[in-house]
Amino acid sequence: MKNKKMGLTSKILLGLLLGLITGIILNTLGASYFRDVILVNGLFSLGGGIFVNAIKMLVVPLVFVSIVNGAASMSDIKKLGRVGTRTLAFYLITTAIAITISILIALVVQPGIGLDMSSLIKSEPTINQAKPFIQILIDMVPTNPIASLASGEMLQIIVYALLAGIGLAAIKPKVPAVITFFEQFNELNMKIVDLIMLIAPYGVFCLIAKTFSGLGFTAMVPLLKYMFCVLFGLLVHAIFTYGGMLTIFTKLNPIQFLKKFWPTMGVAFSTSSSNATIPVSLEACEEKLGVSKSIASFTIPLGATINMDGTAIMQGAATIFISQLYGIPLSLSAILTVIFAATLASIGTAGVPGVGLVMLSMVLTSVGLPVEGIGIIIGIDRILDMCRTVVNITGDAVCTVIVAKSEGEFDQEVYYSLNK
Repeated sequence: MKNKKMGLTSKILLGLLLGLITGIILNTLGASYFRDVILVNGLFSLGGGIFVNAIKMLVVPLVFVSIVNGAASMSDIKKLGRVGTRTLAFYLITTAIAITISILIALVVQPGIGLDMSSLIKSEPTINQAKPFIQILIDMVPTNPIASLASGEMLQIIVYALLAGIGLAAIKPKVPAVITFFEQFNELNMKIVDLIMLIAPYGVFCLIAKTFSGLGFTAMVPLLKYMFCVLFGLLVHAIFTYGGMLTIFTKLNPIQFLKKFWPTMGVAFSTSSSNATIPVSLEACEEKLGVSKSIASFTIPLGATINMDGTAIMQGAATIFISQLYGIPLSLSAILTVIFAATLASIGTAGVPGVGLVMLSMVLTSVGLPVEGIGIIIGIDRILDMCRTVVNITGDAVCTVIVAKSEGEFDQEVYYSLNK
């Protein structure tokens, strides 16, 4: 009988646990040449540094190509008219609400306060030279897109990618080769993500061991507070934002929605993938929630592409958490930049496990926070990823019901029927 291979999630959690134990033991043993030079600043720095650089390597190509593809795929909006406009507005507005909620929760809870990691910063962060928000809006439009790509100016990259995608959507019949190129380039990026995630358990071990060797067990409390911020933000958004919008715009009972959609949430939780859940979500919307096929077949796939409220909640909480860990206060303009960048980036965030962390590094870069801060949260991220995927696909379904109801393509008898 063959032994069952350990999955990537289990390996990452094992790397987190072993790194935690190793770091605390080394912290307890005290300073020594072997600990400080050979392990912490040698092997752990090497392994963690390679992993962080691998994530950074993906940011620009992944963001640019994903957003171009996401925008280019929106040509169907012209065919559906009002449906497309309402769907797009719903997804972008709820994403902005989601990240705002998480930032407010994190500012109240202050998960990173009490743990000083400022000494670990290798270079001076640019956030200390915060620009007025108006200037940020002006600078979003790149004067040289190639230079923006080369220097990693994320907001400029997002704007150019959106314009490129919209342009491709408008002339799609004339440029099939270009469309195919970006689709294949996106597939290549996804494969590179998979390859990098293979070394994630070792990278997590090195990063966590290095962190806890210097900070000891005191780092656990902030990490648990960060988890609370994300989970509480997801809960608040699902209940009040989605439940409230469903009640206000459709007058339907949100409890009935939950009863019908609960099995689909289970699929999303287990797969951590909005894309993998698309077939199940379509079936639930059409057969259990009473939505017409024409509406569901547009809003659900589009939502899997651009509606990433759960991911936005993680990004908001993580940005505040990391800024507090490194003692870098965020100005109002920086917080607005985070909200804006994460909302735009949601258009290109692929609905597959692991990509949220790459997008988080983009958000951190946009306000000058150290990307190395991802190292302390990556070990627990897969657990949170499972939870935020549930919120992502729930938002897709709520939007679908609201749009279908407004267009008269909704069967209320099916919605309130006893079938589960």
